[in-house]
Amino acid sequence: MVPADQGGGMMRADLLAETITGLDEALTAVDAFDRALVTGLLRPQPAQTDGLTGLAHAVAGTPLAARVAEAAEKAACGSAGEDHFIALAAARTALLGSAHDALMSRVEEMTGRSRGEETFPPPTGQQPVNLAAAARSWLSDLARSGWQGIDHEMVSGAAPVVSAMLPDPALRRPATLLDGFAAELAASCPGASLERIPARRWADLWSRALLLTLPGAADVPVTGTATGRLLPLGVDVHEHATAVQAQVHAVFEPADGSTPRLVRAGVAVPKPDTVVGAGLWQLLRPHMSLLAAIGEGRSMSLTDMPVTAGGDLVWSDEHAHRGEPADAFATARVALPTATDAATAPLDRHPARIAVPVFLEGYAAQDDDGTLTFTLAGAPLTVDTDRIPTAGPLTPEAVTASGACIGLLRWDAGTYRVQPLAVETTVRKKAVAIHAGGWAGGTTDKAGVKAEKAATDAVAVLRERAGRLLRK
Repeated sequence: MVPADQGGGMMRADLLAETITGLDEALTAVDAFDRALVTGLLRPQPAQTDGLTGLAHAVAGTPLAARVAEAAEKAACGSAGEDHFIALAAARTALLGSAHDALMSRVEEMTGRSRGEETFPPPTGQQPVNLAAAARSWLSDLARSGWQGIDHEMVSGAAPVVSAMLPDPALRRPATLLDGFAAELAASCPGASLERIPARRWADLWSRALLLTLPGAADVPVTGTATGRLLPLGVDVHEHATAVQAQVHAVFEPADGSTPRLVRAGVAVPKPDTVVGAGLWQLLRPHMSLLAAIGEGRSMSLTDMPVTAGGDLVWSDEHAHRGEPADAFATARVALPTATDAATAPLDRHPARIAVPVFLEGYAAQDDDGTLTFTLAGAPLTVDTDRIPTAGPLTPEAVTASGACIGLLRWDAGTYRVQPLAVETTVRKKAVAIHAGGWAGGTTDKAGVKAEKAATDAVAVLRERAGRLLRK
């Protein structure tokens, strides 16, 4: 909660534990369909037919009703084509979108902030017909075989499609998704021997990839520009074996004095798997001056920075310069409560995509067998310490000892959780702020310096080896 005398009023954490009407029913219909994909839709069994019928019934009162009913009937007979699979993927996405909206409405009640009402332009882009058709054909074959039926021969069918799509910037988004999805499936082959199948995750990737093959669906149109002051709140780091992304959450104060709003600025780069921890910043810093400003505790002044309807800044250092010192906790206490939450793009409406900046203080932290909770006004809120990156000084121990926290409110496994981005705590009887992105602009911390040196050495070795290969 935020004390009222600091401008934030009270955040009703107890609201997060209340039942949301219709949520369980929507997720049950999605889960039933996901189970149908486990064994595949080539020769559906009665249980799979029930999952298809349940999906159709769940959207019976929507404009999708007729197309999904037909698709479910064809799939139940084992005769579904690409258009039918697209209809089923759309129905599944719509149900998860409704769940997202219901969960976000509860978050708005808790924070007292409103959500932006941006109008997203209709898709206008075009994709090469042959590549989109090839991607849909592979995804349709996956649905027919099911996750238990995958093998290396089937999964490898994505490789030529991805290779043809990657060179085209307009197709890079679906190509990257297909590439990652295929790699994950390949690592799990053969499907028949899997003890546990991530049915929800793979169905998410399958349905999203299928919809991104539609003309214009992968576009992220710029709908305006941003001129004003950017006040960073924190950095969320997403790390994989071959890529890393830093996403900055911030409050943007327009120069014209209009309502402040929440925005994001992200940078993603490929990386060798030997570069980990604080070494990641070496790869990210050259592409975004904002990271250096965060390390220095400064704001940024933006001039005509392109921005999407969903609140994502299309970052370019040409449109930004370093501003005055800005404390993230001052921003969280004063500016965050008055800011408008970003709108959500249609295809991004999914419970797993919820990541809403919040400021919490006055809580009691308790660690119960490795599960940390904040209790606010008698209501417990689980802390997702697994999401704290190793690329910064923030640790679970610091979070446990904290008295205030800037975090991202998420929804996972049926409950709301908070992911810490920064905390205020006491170290050696002195109040300090510790940020997950504290090493973004560089560090004198011993652990950070050691990790950066190791990363420098690893990159130097890789460059030398690459140069030797090229010379040969």
